[in-house]
Order: sequence, then structure tokens, then C-alpha cells
Amino acid sequence: MADAADRYRLYQLAVQNPRTEIDFVDRTFRQMRGRSARMLREDFCGTAAVCCEWVGRRKRNRACGIDLDADVLSWGQRHNLAALDAAARARVALLEGDVREVETPSPDIVLAMNCSYWLLRERGHLLRYFERVRDALAVGGIFFLDAFGGYDTFRLLTEERRVEDPQGGGFTYIWEQALYDPVTGRLVCHIHFRFDDGSEWPRAFSYDWRLWTLPEIRELLAAAGFPRVMVYWQGWDAHGKPDGVFVPVESGEPDAGWIAYLTAEK
Repeated sequence: MADAADRYRLYQLAVQNPRTEIDFVDRTFRQMRGRSARMLREDFCGTAAVCCEWVGRRKRNRACGIDLDADVLSWGQRHNLAALDAAARARVALLEGDVREVETPSPDIVLAMNCSYWLLRERGHLLRYFERVRDALAVGGIFFLDAFGGYDTFRLLTEERRVEDPQGGGFTYIWEQALYDPVTGRLVCHIHFRFDDGSEWPRAFSYDWRLWTLPEIRELLAAAGFPRVMVYWQGWDAHGKPDGVFVPVESGEPDAGWIAYLTAEK
């Protein structure tokens, strides 16, 4: 089963939820600006699943996805864009390039999700990226990011989760934090997949990141010229599980593991 598996499809099933992400982004932009956004840019877009979700919301929505990896962009073209009708497909543009260098039409929204910007491990490089996003945004545009943390983030661990496949069967998603250096903040993580026949795909994806904390991210966004930065924290349901509802906060809880969204307004 590992030999026949498609790692990008597995990633989308195990990690991404474009519908929920766009629900939050679309609703939050409307609440903050009193109108709907039209143009969205997805940085580090991977398979462009989020771009495709965006153009499916309204017929006037347009999306631009940027990634350095030609292979993943090609996969997104063959699978995600190909699943759209011709009119929607024409409203998505995919660009191979560095998010700090490419030029795009001015978007209402820029996304940097799944902590993709943590690949920029030096302060100067991340600041430069944030400055480029600020300059690229249309007047009144909003930059959306996510982050994770908590005291488990600073230790080595492995977590497993069962994922059901809509086409039948399923697999085990394994998240490994393989290295953390408290001096540099370097965090190396891997995604492994294990299948029902016992076969495995070790290190299907690997990430060599810096673990950026929320205060650092907020300070760099402010230094890049964003006048207002907000953090959105997730609540809890009756069973003590994350409820998927993110609300703006001034302080958070010191949990073992948390996920948060940020908005930075131009």
C-alpha cells in the first residue's frame, strides 16, 4: 500500500481542511472590512487546494498560488485545478517562485498557513517576507497566518492519528518532532504514514523550521509596518477537546499544544 500511495493526496487528507480554513478567512475579512474579499494569494501554496476552495465560493473570486516546488504545483494542476469547471479554473493562477520575490496583482488577502513561513529561520529573512506581503496587499488588505506552540512543542515526541479515506480504508498519520535546539530555535519535524497492510512511508514530508513564538511573530509584523495585529485562540467543547472556533484574544492558556491564527492589517 505504501508503494501505491500518493503522498500529496495523503497530506491533504491528514493535514489540510481548506473548507474550514476559508470559512474562517472569508468570515473574518467580512467582519473586519464590511465587505467580501475578491482576490486571495496563497503563499507556500503546495497543491493549491485552498486556492481552489476560494474560487468555488463566489464566481468573482480569484486566487493566486505561489510555491518554489514545481512538482507539487504540477500535482495541484493535475488534480485540484482539473477538478474545477473551466470558468473556475481560469480564475486560479499558479506561480513557481520565491514568495519574497514574485510580483502579483494586489490581493485583498494573503495566506501563509500550515506554519510554512517557519522555513524562513533568520529574523531578517522573515522580516523581509512580511514587508513584501505588506507592500503587495491592496489597500485595506489583510494577511492571515497560523502558528502552533505549547510546552510539548519544545520536546521530542511522536503522535499518531487514524485518518479515514473517503475512497475506502484509511491510514495512520504520524507526526514526529525529531529535533529541537533551544539555543537556535531550530525545529525539525517529519510526517510518516503507516498503512493497514503494515507497510510504511517514513519521512514522506520533512520540515527544517525555526519555532517562531507568537510574541516574535507579532513584533516582526509590527516592524514590517502592519499597524494592527490580532491573535485568534481556539476554544474548548464540553468534552475538553478543541472546538474549532477561533476568537480574538489578548492572552492565551499555557496548554501542552495549541494552534492559533493571526491577522495583520494593512
